[in-house]
Amino acid sequence: MKSVQRTGVIREYDMHSASVKAGYGFILLCCALMVVLAVFPLIWVVLAGFKDLKEFMSSTSLLPESFSAEPFITTWNQLGISQNYLNSLIFVVGSVICALIFNGLLGYGIGILKPKGHLAVKRLVMISLLMPTTISIVPLFMNIQNLHLGNSFLPLWLSYGANAMYVILFVQFFESLPGSIIEASRIDGCSQLQIFFRIVLPLSKPICAVIAIFAVNAAWSDFLLPYLVLRGGQLQTVMVRLFVFSTEQTVNADTMMRSVVFSMIPPIVLFFIFQKQLTENAVSVGIKG
Repeated sequence: MKSVQRTGVIREYDMHSASVKAGYGFILLCCALMVVLAVFPLIWVVLAGFKDLKEFMSSTSLLPESFSAEPFITTWNQLGISQNYLNSLIFVVGSVICALIFNGLLGYGIGILKPKGHLAVKRLVMISLLMPTTISIVPLFMNIQNLHLGNSFLPLWLSYGANAMYVILFVQFFESLPGSIIEASRIDGCSQLQIFFRIVLPLSKPICAVIAIFAVNAAWSDFLLPYLVLRGGQLQTVMVRLFVFSTEQTVNADTMMRSVVFSMIPPIVLFFIFQKQLTENAVSVGIKG
């Protein structure tokens, strides 16, 4: 059988050195340890969800006595979380669209159009990265209330359309695109919006995929702003519903474990589906940026 050719930093003949083998083994050990530290909490929460309250409080074993799905079904019915899943899906889809279009348009203006004063705008965007996001919650919430946009997904979507990190990622990628393609589109009579939507965005699939994944993860796990905007309404997301559920009645620890599992399922599923695209696009953006 033909041996697999190594194409990384450590080549095949490097493995004949004892020091390289030791270093390689140490790296593998560190990677395995990081995997265990990252995955163990998830596994523990899932396995703890199969336990009833008595077993959860008294047993020290990681594995439950039985793997019955009945506790999860009971908790699902108590939560009534089906509508909240739909609300979170609407929130996430709108957030991704706004994150790509609005941040992309600003990145297009700074990275490709470069009008007078674009460097000042870019510096202001980068300075905003130094500010904690929590300090903008109060003025943002006050503006939402003054505009009578409460109990609506619209302000949540727009908040993801103004993300400094996404803008910088777009700018770095757009600046690496060949200028000849943009110039040829202008000669053919395309407007700036046509160039952005028909030329630039199709060429920017790697960075769009990365930002979309970031936006999905951020929107799904976001709690504070949806809680302030959607509190008490029928549009509560999964994260808001879990918090309200824990405060509106006495909830046992085992029930909360199972409710946490419900909140973990979509991001985990998305990761397993798009993990290849995430790693490939992240590397591609790192090289081009």
